[in-house]
Amino acid sequence: MPVNFDMDALRAMVVGVELGSFARAAAHLGRSQSAVSMQLKKLEQQAGCRLFHRSGRALVPTEAGERLLSYGRQILTLNDEVAVTLGGEATVATVRLGLPQDFFEDFLADVLARFSKIRKNVHVEVRAGRNYALDEEVRAGRLDLALAFFEQKSVRRGQRLLSLPMLWLAALDTLPDGEPLPLVLYDHPCLFRQAALRGLEARGTSWRLALTTPSLPGIWSALRSGHGISVRTSHRIPKGVRDVGTEFGLPRLPPIELRLLAAETLSPAARDLSNILTAVVRDSREPQGRVKSQR
Repeated sequence: MPVNFDMDALRAMVVGVELGSFARAAAHLGRSQSAVSMQLKKLEQQAGCRLFHRSGRALVPTEAGERLLSYGRQILTLNDEVAVTLGGEATVATVRLGLPQDFFEDFLADVLARFSKIRKNVHVEVRAGRNYALDEEVRAGRLDLALAFFEQKSVRRGQRLLSLPMLWLAALDTLPDGEPLPLVLYDHPCLFRQAALRGLEARGTSWRLALTTPSLPGIWSALRSGHGISVRTSHRIPKGVRDVGTEFGLPRLPPIELRLLAAETLSPAARDLSNILTAVVRDSREPQGRVKSQR
């Protein structure tokens, strides 16, 4: 007879991992910690292998646990979608999407407008993130979909949607004479930061970090105030900031790719969101804020 995994136990497992604590999962689900522990043991008995190992005080999924976690999310999503469709009182199905901060004002708005017309009862969970974090979240099954930047020469993951030029951007009229180039960059790790430093070091140009931040609005604010120079794409460059690469004789930078990452298995709602996201991005071949490149 095939194994029938316990749905309540799967939900306890998924919620516990997503909340980072099975004690929090117990409180969230209205159960005792001992009840959640028994459910995890039941899942291990049904799976026939260990699903977690202890790391300090935390329970961390094993390789088998990660696989069950990925499938468990999809099973719960389908279960909840069916319950909603049939009028049952279940948690609304959720699709989890990750995006760089660059695309919240245009791509996200268009995607949500289209998605809500065909999936009215689906909860969309949107997270802003850096490329390395978004990639890890999709690999681990904590995100269904993500847009992320990749260097063209890097390992090809996901589906290529756009290639965008990387530009030297500033509001400066001139460079400080005889001083190192003041850079406004994301903190490490960051593909744009790495490209900027590689280009300057290959040219032998001296530089200094004028400001580092994890915030894209922080980058734009610093540039508008004349605090330094940064590297971003041509997408939605704010007023007052322009491409200064040719004007200041800075090294030419390679283009960067925008790729769509997807979990191994997607619910029907997640597949719909993926199709809409792909269409919206590809319809925006000439994103707002595009400026003349350094060519």
